[in-house]
Amino acid sequence: MSQNILKIEGELTIFRAMELKPVILATPPIAVIDLSGVTDLDCAGVQLLMLAKKTALAQQRDVQLTGHSPAVIEVFEQLNVAAYFGDHLVMDSRTQTATSRS
Repeated sequence: MSQNILKIEGELTIFRAMELKPVILATPPIAVIDLSGVTDLDCAGVQLLMLAKKTALAQQRDVQLTGHSPAVIEVFEQLNVAAYFGDHLVMDSRTQTATSRS
């Protein structure tokens, strides 16, 4: 069975979040959201990713975020939401960044 993957390119801001919301909530459900091409992320984009995670949990499934771009990692760190997504890549990146700043 192949996974339904959504690769987001460019900005994930309020205008794009409105466009992507029906895609993220569509059937069959998205299993993986690839964030490697995200160049800008705002609070609306973060809320959309949280909605994807919350919807998946309510449906007793998981949605995985992968390929976090530097823009995504920066915003996740600023808003302290990495733990919400439980994503190892983000958590590992935060640890490496903190270690390099010491």
